Amino acid sequence: MNDVLDLAERFFRAVERGDIDQLRAIYAPDALIWHNHDRKEQTVEENLRVLSWVAKNLTDRHYRVQRRVAIPGGFLQQHVLEANTVGGPFSMPACIVVQVIDGRISRLEEYLDSAQAAHLANLTSGGTATKAALSKDGP
Repeated sequence: MNDVLDLAERFFRAVERGDIDQLRAIYAPDALIWHNHDRKEQTVEENLRVLSWVAKNLTDRHYRVQRRVAIPGGFLQQHVLEANTVGGPFSMPACIVVQVIDGRISRLEEYLDSAQAAHLANLTSGGTATKAALSKDGP
C-alpha cells in the first residue's frame, strides 16, 4: 500500500516541478487519462502536452492534498491545485482516481469543475489555447 502512495507523491511532485521526463517514466506506456469535463481519454503523450502547457502557464504550482488513500489497485487523491497565472491566482479542487499496475500509472481519472477550467482559460488570456490544452488534442 505504501508503494502506491509513494508513487502518488512522486507523480504530483513531478507535476509541480514540470518534470515531463519523470511523468513519462511514472506512466505505463499505454496508460489512459480520462477527464470528466470532456469524457474523453488521452494517451500519455497527449496528457504530457497538457502538463507541459500547465508547467509553462501556471507558475508556483502546488497541490494542497486534502486526502490521499490507497485503494484496491491504486490510489485516490482529493486536492486543490493552487497556482499563479498571468491573470492572477488560480485554485481548483479536483479528485483523481488512479489505477497502478507493476508500479506505474495505467489509468488516471480526473474529476474537476468545468467552470473552474473555463475560469483558467480566462486567467491565462489565451482562452483558446487553454481550451485546447484541456481538450483531448492538446495545444
